[in-house]
Amino acid sequence: MRRFAFPLIALAIGTAALSQHQTPAGYLAPGSVDLTKVLAPAPVEGDIRYETDRKVFRAMKAMVGSPRWQAATADVKYDTRSMMKDFSCATGIDLTPEATPLLYRLLGMASVDTGRANGTAKDTWKRLRPLWIDDGVTCESKESLGKSYDYPSGHTTKGWTLGLILAGLVPGRATPILTRARAYGESRIVCRVHNMSAVEAGRIGASAVMDAVEQTPAYQADFAAAKVELAHAKPVADSGTCAAEAALLGPSVLAGLKE
Repeated sequence: MRRFAFPLIALAIGTAALSQHQTPAGYLAPGSVDLTKVLAPAPVEGDIRYETDRKVFRAMKAMVGSPRWQAATADVKYDTRSMMKDFSCATGIDLTPEATPLLYRLLGMASVDTGRANGTAKDTWKRLRPLWIDDGVTCESKESLGKSYDYPSGHTTKGWTLGLILAGLVPGRATPILTRARAYGESRIVCRVHNMSAVEAGRIGASAVMDAVEQTPAYQADFAAAKVELAHAKPVADSGTCAAEAALLGPSVLAGLKE
């Protein structure tokens, strides 16, 4: 994450007047980053990535009902408020829209950009989720998912977006922050609602779009203001919860994976 030199206090005061409930518009013009040109195309039957996705989906059956399955189910929550809370242990800061409204705005606006680009790619490739290809229990019902597509993963895109921003804002906590962001994406594999390739593409896509977002003066100003805000934010209260979370979500579910 690049460092930005701005009159931070003035920016913080100016941005604070914005409502935390204001619908963000994003920092980039729609279509600024075309992920269909950046990412490899979605895997198709006969592709080695397609077959690997099938094997991973079947292997995740062993996770059903486990503590990691329960954590993945909790990660289904997709709103910025819930996801800020998910990153509180990793940052060591109590992250809420009320306590850190400038951060809330920053994360929301950047997520519009990465989410928009991700959605365009999904609608282009229209790849089916694994639950429509291989039968099996999932942590979300088919009805709740509707006909939304698989590749790239939207949850992973947003989780990685938040991880990149927070790691830049709190660089001393970059490792646990990005570990939590990686785990957030892997929760979609554990839930058996996204293919492994979709999760990997979500991270790449978010990184590509954020490279462009970071160059905008508006993002730079909001980033600087959020950094001031976090410097005065309340530390997260930890009664052993954060240690338990790190122990559960730290190891990758793909390490040593066997079908």
